[in-house]
Amino acid sequence: MPIRIASLTHRIARNGAMLHKATMDRVHSLGADHEPSEAEQKLSEERRLLKEERAKRQAKSQLPRAKAIDKLVRTHHSQAKEKPKEKKEPKEAKEARASKAHRPSRGEKHAAQAAALQAASRA
Repeated sequence: MPIRIASLTHRIARNGAMLHKATMDRVHSLGADHEPSEAEQKLSEERRLLKEERAKRQAKSQLPRAKAIDKLVRTHHSQAKEKPKEKKEPKEAKEARASKAHRPSRGEKHAAQAAALQAASRA
């Protein structure tokens, strides 16, 4: 089962510190000639597994990754239809409304406004 953490460096360092402590405890209490304790063996096995997992991740990171263009490759090509569509008859043109046929232009609007201002000033 893969170890689900982002970085293994800190786990390996922490495990190495605990393994060193267990080894030094054994050496100081029993001597260097005695076999490693159960805790020490367990820590060394865990350290080996962590290093293997790190090596797997490093090997996987060197593999080529999927590119966006690979995802955009179109797999389905549309087929031509067997019979052509029937042509629709053109609709009749709508009659233009009288109110929208001639709107005052910008110049006409300004002229009317100026005339209104003059009429207001005379009154």
